[in-house]
Amino acid sequence: MGLFNNIFGSSEPKEEKVLPWQALTDVSQLSAIEKRSKSKTQVIFKHSTRCGISSMVMKQFVSMYDLEANLDLYYLDLLSYRDVSNEVGYKFQVMHQSPQLLIIKNGITVDHASHSGINELDLERFV
Repeated sequence: MGLFNNIFGSSEPKEEKVLPWQALTDVSQLSAIEKRSKSKTQVIFKHSTRCGISSMVMKQFVSMYDLEANLDLYYLDLLSYRDVSNEVGYKFQVMHQSPQLLIIKNGITVDHASHSGINELDLERFV
């Protein structure tokens, strides 16, 4: 059975990892993120819910993320909250891409990446 499970997948359900996301839905939250970033690293994940690449990168990010990391995670559905997405770019001085991850510390973007580059970022060095 082991060989078949490897090829076709197991019939046993997998426990899905859930990250402590905070929904980013309003422009007013950006000031709070900027303020909090002075004492704790803030991370914004901009995700396009209609994009296969964005979904793939999101799944990889979730599976690789260390739940012990001491930072705040924000999830931005950029299709539903385009005005927030635009303001993120202006406020934190990063040109829009999707998917995109911004790391904010001391009120500024200290690193960012898009597409497959997201999963190459070492978040631990910003904690």
